[in-house]
Parts: sequence; C-alpha cells; structure tokens
Amino acid sequence: MGFRFWARNTAHALGLTGFVRNNPDGSVVIEAEGDADSLNHLVEACRQGPPHSVVKQVQHGFQEVCGFKDFRIL
Repeated sequence: MGFRFWARNTAHALGLTGFVRNNPDGSVVIEAEGDADSLNHLVEACRQGPPHSVVKQVQHGFQEVCGFKDFRIL
C-alpha cells in the first residue's frame, strides 16, 4: 500500500478530515483536522509509515481550521 492510501486509511480510522498529497520533490503533505489525541496518533503513525515506506522526517504544526468534510487523496 502506498503512503497516501495508507495515510487516508489511517486518518479515516482516527475520525480525521483533511487531505494528503504528493509534492513534486517526493515529499508528502497531510493537512488533517480532528481532536488532539487523534492528530497526535496520526503524527506518530506517520513517523513509521506503511510497510516498505521510507520516512526521513516528519514536520508538524498548527494552522486555522478549514472545515474539511472528509479525508481525501489529492
């Protein structure tokens, strides 16, 4: 399973909304909204990623809520 599909499935399981997308440089961006515990679980899960993925770095921060309706792969 690829990282974006894994991230979507993980976000769904945690009840989060938002999106995941690839950047041209090969990095992945996730914007997610939900309760703090679920968001922290997502960040920690991303440090490992799915089997066979290579995670070099995870950066996270906070911004204004956008009001996403679901979690999508862009």
